Amino acid sequence: MSPPRNLSINSAASDTSEDTEALIKDDTVPPPKCCSARLNLAILMFFGFSVVYGLRVNLSVAMVVMVNSTDSDGGLNTSIQHACPLPSGKDNSSQTLPQIDGVPQYKWDSETQGWLLGAFFFGYLCTQIPGGYLSGHYGGTVFLGGGVLGTALLTLLTPLAAQLGSRALFALRALEGFGEGVTFPAMMAMWTRWAPPLERSRLITLSGAGSNFGAFVALPLTSYLCQTLGWPWVFYCCGASGCLWAVFWFIFVSDDPRTHRRISKKERDYIINSIGPQGTAHGWSVPVLPMLLSGPLWAIIITQMCGNWFYYTMLTSLPTYMDSILHFDLKSNGFLSALPYLGSWLVSLASGLLADYLIVRQLISVTAVRKIFTLAGLVPCSAFLVAVSYAGCSSIIAITCLTLSTTVGGLTAAGVYINQIDIAPRYAGVLLGITNTFGTIPGVIAPIVTGYFTEDHSLAGWRKVFWVAAGVNFIGAIVFTLWGSGKLQPWAMTEEERTEAERAEAERAEAERTTSVST
Repeated sequence: MSPPRNLSINSAASDTSEDTEALIKDDTVPPPKCCSARLNLAILMFFGFSVVYGLRVNLSVAMVVMVNSTDSDGGLNTSIQHACPLPSGKDNSSQTLPQIDGVPQYKWDSETQGWLLGAFFFGYLCTQIPGGYLSGHYGGTVFLGGGVLGTALLTLLTPLAAQLGSRALFALRALEGFGEGVTFPAMMAMWTRWAPPLERSRLITLSGAGSNFGAFVALPLTSYLCQTLGWPWVFYCCGASGCLWAVFWFIFVSDDPRTHRRISKKERDYIINSIGPQGTAHGWSVPVLPMLLSGPLWAIIITQMCGNWFYYTMLTSLPTYMDSILHFDLKSNGFLSALPYLGSWLVSLASGLLADYLIVRQLISVTAVRKIFTLAGLVPCSAFLVAVSYAGCSSIIAITCLTLSTTVGGLTAAGVYINQIDIAPRYAGVLLGITNTFGTIPGVIAPIVTGYFTEDHSLAGWRKVFWVAAGVNFIGAIVFTLWGSGKLQPWAMTEEERTEAERAEAERAEAERTTSVST
């Protein structure tokens, strides 16, 4: 898609100017995207985040069979009186799942399981901001690749940690989160140098869509491995896939188009010229105080926290809901838990293409694009969650509404979740580290709250889970609609850009004064 003619430079626009202005400064036709270095980078990131989310969600399904369901102390599947009737042919006194001979099981109650499912995020919180800061200074290749590789190696140790006890497994999962915490900030820092402004939405949503694709593949695959080989093989296979991906990543990826060995000169010049000064490293100093006082940044933080409450609730607790309330067998559980992420994956890819189309054609402003996609993703999602809470024991209605809620939520991929690179491209890695740190707090709290609400495995408890997620989601939509922005913030400009912005503002003021005098 060719950019329109007579384009003005985005980086010179002041914060008060309309962000409907075009985003690159010349009318050079971009080189083909097919087989380009930037598209190859997006595809590698896509598979990297597929692995990342496989490493993240594998425990949520494996937990169903890791717990001793016949233990009288109260594992996940211990309740005698079920909220919904069991399908014909199932024993009404227990929900014992078929096990592979010799595979261990553990006596973990509902509260312990909630802590184990949330353990990952305790470590994940710690490395977001340092990862974004260091990636913005040095480049993101080592941090993204190293984060995935380190998490994959630790995942291989999961069966051993489980044998040592719940505390050892908690510590291991927290370490995995510690290693994986740098991955998303590193991705955004890399796109600061690689993504032309008119292609940001599609490239970033393509790479980030790997998270939904990874969940979609990992959930049924985990169920299959649990049934055929035993739950330890879930972690061996996921860990091995992460190590294999890292080999390709370190061979083919470069921090910057200037240092890439296989990029064409035409593509390199196009990327460098279209991004301009914002595509350089931010150095050691960052404008911390202006960031903390930035309304648009806080709008992103609050909205991501709200949206992530729903996402992490589904990611960690949906298999439990499928098992304890809807009573699906392990194979069906994995497939149906994955189904919502298929829809979200497809919608997120489409949202990136549509958002770039609207921006390239200058049909609406960048701010309007980000707000529309965020609002369209979060509000219907909340409505479908409310519907789930009243679906009762109707598995068809519950699964349909859950699938639709997660599917429509994929629209936010082209909204609030890439907004950091709009307001401050040079500091996008740091900003994503900040927003993801706050956005990870629901990953710690939501599984624990879910475990508390659903301790008795009742429909009323799960209704509270869905109502809370819906309400928090709706609050995020309102906050971003009121205070979100797609404009480059003054504190993010380089000296060159600030000077040009001041000159442009002076010229506009002079033109207005001249017009007023002549009138």
